[in-house]
Amino acid sequence: MSKRYRITRALQVNNHAEQTITLDECKQYFSSKPDFSYTAVFTMKGSTSMSIEGDFFMWSCGVAMIPFRHYQGDIYVSGANEAVIPMMVEVASDLKAEIVEE
Repeated sequence: MSKRYRITRALQVNNHAEQTITLDECKQYFSSKPDFSYTAVFTMKGSTSMSIEGDFFMWSCGVAMIPFRHYQGDIYVSGANEAVIPMMVEVASDLKAEIVEE
């Protein structure tokens, strides 16, 4: 089973900064990243297919598409692909957030 990570500001001491990462903030941030695209439905295909509605910022990493999901003020991402770790650290740093292993 792969690890799941959360990019969050919830651990920060309230210094009058926004404690959540808003969807609008994510849309603006990820639109500036050339390897990311937004989708409101993430579809996993295999022996069966499954679609999940939500706010997904899909990172194109070679042939892999890795979802960064915005949900309730945080961003969730799976660590199944090792390439995601440096990108996750970059995103968290740019958004002035921390990474928590779930």
